[in-house]
Amino acid sequence: MTSESNCNQGRFHPLSAEQIDQLTRQGCICEDWSKIQVAEGFNAGAIKSTHFCGHVKLGVFEKRVSFFGGVSKPTGISDATIHNCTIGNNVYISRVRNYIANYVIEDDAVIDNIELLAIEGESSFGNGVEVSAVNEAGGREIPIYDNMSAHKAYVLAFYRHRSTVIEKLRKMIADYTASVTSSMGLVGKGARLINCRIIKNTKIGPASVIEGANKLENGSINSCPEDSVTIGAGVFAEDFIACSGSKITDGTIIYKCFVGQGTVLSRQYSAENSVFFANCGGFHGEACAIFAGPYTVTHHKSTLLISGLFSFLNAGSGTNQSNHMYKLGPVHQGVIERGSKTASDSYILWPAKVGAFTVVMGRHYRNSDTSNLPFSYLIEHEDESILAPGVNLRSVGTVRDARKWPKRDRRKDPRKLDHINFKLLSPYTVQKMINGRDLLRRLKATSGETSEYFTYHSVKIKNSSLDRGVKFYQIGIDKFLGNCLIKRLEAKQFNSLDELRAALKPQTGLGPGKWVDLAGLLAPEEAVQKMLGEIENGNIDSLEQVSDSFRSMHENYPEYEWVWAERVLQESLGKTIDEITCGDIIQLTTKWKRAVVELDNMLYADARKEFTATVQTGYGLDGERDAKQGDFEQVRGTFEGNSFVLEIEKHIDRKTALGDELIGRMEELRQHQSN
Repeated sequence: MTSESNCNQGRFHPLSAEQIDQLTRQGCICEDWSKIQVAEGFNAGAIKSTHFCGHVKLGVFEKRVSFFGGVSKPTGISDATIHNCTIGNNVYISRVRNYIANYVIEDDAVIDNIELLAIEGESSFGNGVEVSAVNEAGGREIPIYDNMSAHKAYVLAFYRHRSTVIEKLRKMIADYTASVTSSMGLVGKGARLINCRIIKNTKIGPASVIEGANKLENGSINSCPEDSVTIGAGVFAEDFIACSGSKITDGTIIYKCFVGQGTVLSRQYSAENSVFFANCGGFHGEACAIFAGPYTVTHHKSTLLISGLFSFLNAGSGTNQSNHMYKLGPVHQGVIERGSKTASDSYILWPAKVGAFTVVMGRHYRNSDTSNLPFSYLIEHEDESILAPGVNLRSVGTVRDARKWPKRDRRKDPRKLDHINFKLLSPYTVQKMINGRDLLRRLKATSGETSEYFTYHSVKIKNSSLDRGVKFYQIGIDKFLGNCLIKRLEAKQFNSLDELRAALKPQTGLGPGKWVDLAGLLAPEEAVQKMLGEIENGNIDSLEQVSDSFRSMHENYPEYEWVWAERVLQESLGKTIDEITCGDIIQLTTKWKRAVVELDNMLYADARKEFTATVQTGYGLDGERDAKQGDFEQVRGTFEGNSFVLEIEKHIDRKTALGDELIGRMEELRQHQSN
């Protein structure tokens, strides 16, 4: 559990008579001084008014430590009771109102003005705690542990039909839990515990900052020097694990929770039986039995997320779901797929499933499933759920979100637990767009041209929205396929069709079928099933090997993506790669250029809405039109000078040039072939 070098293990000796005499004169007491050992160079003058009991080892104290406000104090121990502890070099301990018991305290740690820091019996420090995520009534329990990733948790929660896999994963976690269970706690190197109350059975990693916490019990604070964990004032945390870079502050209350890397829970947030993975944010509101995949964010009071799977979610104020029908208990659950947003006061009755990158507005009382209609608006109108398919593809907000997520990755730990794919268009979303396009066409064919509304899985779709959805999805599909094709052929010269076709051949057979989103990790279902099979047959038998499998899926995404795109391209062309021609590449690239320009023009028009006269209402309060416009421009800037608008213009030029360059290469190859 601890570094021997940090605590001078093996280099201690008994106190001398002179040292015992000096300690006694400085107000220190001990029933049996023979149980106290000290390091070479120990300075008895650094220990004052301290009660020792049990076996204690003390390092050297020769430095000073800095506090808030520029205050500097010498290291040492004063006004404390120390029981069965090993204390490293240059540790500062002062004003312990009750006692410190059964801890290894590493070098440079600071413990000032706390009530209690103790281990009783053996503790697993939150490892192995069963978190009843997703379904509040149970059945999807996730046994959390120090190195849990979103992807392992996803398999544990959602692959219950693979009972052997679940059994073996749980056994691996149980073995890990047993390996870290100890009767001794840890305060890691450079950790700071200041103005805290009760800390029981909690492992505190290096560089942790714990200031003003009310109660921490049965937890692991997995801080590291590169990315410290902060636990702030008024926090209550029980049965928990907090990963590197996480922050839990401002009166937050958590019970049976996993807090992932870079996650921030603050402003009186309350959560129980929930798992939060990389870069989540919870402020003011409440979570109960949720699986919060990466970048799940809620900023508002009266916002409740309950019994659901979320990922890349932005929850508006007053967002709520219902999982309790008052019949068999709170047994219902729901899914909001990646990239979605909920407007203020939105409500969804579980069970329901919301498609990726959907905006939810209003209250929805029917059990809908729009997973094959991504990038939509789900709107309430006269107690009906109305869907506008595909319209979110043209939204500036959607593209802005996709670009901001990588920039807002707060993780500084060199070891990332979650493998996150930020792509807006991927085989995962585009396969849904293909399904959505075909579904909308079938609805039109079966319901007739004159129908005003079409009904699908408890939502209504207007005739005009259906036609528009088909168009939006086709634009998105053409853009993605063109992106993949151009990336595949970028910076390559071909002297023959055979060379061109060879370049288009995939290097692996994995990826042509269905894709899944494992809470941030996009992968072919076939690759996931292969890994699960290897867990079942014992070829994968450790948590490290499971982690390696997920890492491999993530790293091989570009090749898997091409396998999927190549299959769809062949279907759209009606020919195999061995039959493809320069003319086919030119045709596909021309479609791609048209899709890129058309979509960018839609984004451009959507961005312009943010600068209309209506939006300027409330500006220039004491002036006329010129004052209003001037005030608006000083605060919001101009449309022409907006960075996103400028980026759209550059994007059109850049992509057009890229397409023209590939078309030029294909024209040259075609001419070369004809000669």
